[in-house]
Amino acid sequence: MITTPEHDQRIAKMFFASVYPHYLTKIEKKGRTLDELHQVMQWLTGFTPKKIEALIEENVTLEQFFKQATLNQNAHLIKGVICGYRIEDITTPLTQQVRYLDKLVDELAKGRKMEKILRSEK
Repeated sequence: MITTPEHDQRIAKMFFASVYPHYLTKIEKKGRTLDELHQVMQWLTGFTPKKIEALIEENVTLEQFFKQATLNQNAHLIKGVICGYRIEDITTPLTQQVRYLDKLVDELAKGRKMEKILRSEK
């Protein structure tokens, strides 16, 4: 799916520190833990909880956040619709990566089992 340049720029310029509390609130409301959120984020990005904290303190944008990330080799297995967009059809890499994270957080909040969230080749 083609996103507009304005949409992609808005996502790129968002600060990770402004998005992170929303992820945490979303999963905690559903009985999931900070450790589980960090596990999901580490699987996708390679960032340890300590690195995530440092990136929040540095006030990095989502663009800077994903530039520093080492995306999991199985991230392409994340499929489905999030925020009205089919993830596998998003053509802008950064927007797709942000939606990968959104989808994983959404699945965590919905109570999906961790081994299903942390995808692996079969």
